[in-house]
Amino acid sequence: MTESEGKSTPLRVGVVLFPGFQALDVFGPLDCINVLSWSHNVTMALLSSTLEPVTTKPPAFANAMGQSVVPTHTFATAPSLDLLLVPGGLGTRGSSPAIEEAISYIKNVYPQLKYLVTVCTGSGLAARAGILDGKCATTNKMAWAEITALAVNVDWVPRARWVVDGNIWTSSGVSAGIDVILAWIEKVYGSEVARKISNSIEYTRHEDPSHDPFAGLHGL
Repeated sequence: MTESEGKSTPLRVGVVLFPGFQALDVFGPLDCINVLSWSHNVTMALLSSTLEPVTTKPPAFANAMGQSVVPTHTFATAPSLDLLLVPGGLGTRGSSPAIEEAISYIKNVYPQLKYLVTVCTGSGLAARAGILDGKCATTNKMAWAEITALAVNVDWVPRARWVVDGNIWTSSGVSAGIDVILAWIEKVYGSEVARKISNSIEYTRHEDPSHDPFAGLHGL
């Protein structure tokens, strides 16, 4: 996509939401896309199994706090998308109806997407959907053993801030979502657009996808 095309042709972004999603996994990348929309044509769909507010509160932590987001569409009524963002969080664990519906949606919509971006343990949902088989991918290093065990046919990369394989971009834990989305913006819209966005949000990027101090921290 050229700069002029990006300003006229809408980028259709969707975000998968489920109870217990990690707040920064969603709002870090989305803030970058919000800023992108100041100068480029972007539409946004917040997707969940129902239109009820979706909380960041982890289901297994009764005393934890959380914030809620109101979806714009259900998985059944989702519009056509170019980019789907799949966050992680403690809510990715298990097989609740909400998670199973999210996995089913990811599996069904992937063939129509131009890009899939996962953050943190969101790669676990993509792996459970079967779309990472035969691909290189990464995930949160604290949850490495748990997530990589979900899909033995994935070439999991232990030392990576993010990994690109075809149209799938997977990233490491939480804040890595900002780096992967800025790298994606640079790839699609150019380095100057990515630079302006990172400066606008006063964020110092990791521009090297192999930069991963957390791999060593967790013995990988």
